[in-house]
Amino acid sequence: MATEKASFVTEFILAGLTDHPGLQMPLFFLFLGFYVVTVVGNLGLITLIGLNSHLHIPMYFFLFNSSFIYFSFSTTIIPKMLMNFVSKKNIISYVGCITQFFFVCFFIFSESFILLAMAYDRYVAICKPLVCMVTRSPQVCLFLLLGVYGMGIFGAMAHAGNIMFLTFCANNLVNHYMCDIVPLLELSCNSSYINLLMVFIVVTIGIGMPITTIFISYGFILSSVLHISSTEGRSKAFSTCSSHIIAVSLFFGSGAFMYLRPPSILPLDQGKVSSLFYMIVVPMFNPFIYSLRNKDVKFALKKTLGRINFS
Repeated sequence: MATEKASFVTEFILAGLTDHPGLQMPLFFLFLGFYVVTVVGNLGLITLIGLNSHLHIPMYFFLFNSSFIYFSFSTTIIPKMLMNFVSKKNIISYVGCITQFFFVCFFIFSESFILLAMAYDRYVAICKPLVCMVTRSPQVCLFLLLGVYGMGIFGAMAHAGNIMFLTFCANNLVNHYMCDIVPLLELSCNSSYINLLMVFIVVTIGIGMPITTIFISYGFILSSVLHISSTEGRSKAFSTCSSHIIAVSLFFGSGAFMYLRPPSILPLDQGKVSSLFYMIVVPMFNPFIYSLRNKDVKFALKKTLGRINFS
């Protein structure tokens, strides 16, 4: 029976972060605050880019989509997580669990490739300025965006399909605050080498390929910047890349720590706590990374607030 490609389980119970009663309400308000900041920050950035024509350029086109991805990513995880703090049992149906896992994977893979598209934009702007009008045209940007979401769908379907081929026999307690690949594999009674190999292949394509290409792009960018004679020119070139470098470091760095570490170094109970940075904090930081030192975004904010005051 263990080889049947069907599930005996119709619902899962999410264990959440902690079962300590005294921590439930403080954690509820803490993560509610995180969620509000994430929603306001990312939707605010989306609104600023949409309302200000001087931000209608490729760099902010991709940033618009990055903010949308992070907003949607957080909405996929945090509301269900908040329910765990105020309910005795946080139950999620089998279909709901697979659906949540699908969208988590979709947004992670999409963000990975949107960061790659932003690296391409920086590469073209700095290394190929004479042809940037062609290589950064609206048609090219739209084509890249379709590729971003196409790879997101591919990664999500591959991962979710891998989980759907698992059998869950009796135990339905997921030791996490969400439906994630590692606790579901551990819960399954028929997970095998093939399932793990599938995870490795999909992650290599969906995460390894973008980060490798981003590193290569920045190698060319660094080489071009070092050939700029003026100090002011170098400083301007570096400043246009600094926010993206921080975003790439946070996203891929925290993701690598979360999923590439050996289980012996960080057990699952501690791993789900450390995953909070990747799942909750990074989306919250996104609008601040791109706005605190960005003159264009600050100008757009002042302009938008001025319109509101005069209206």
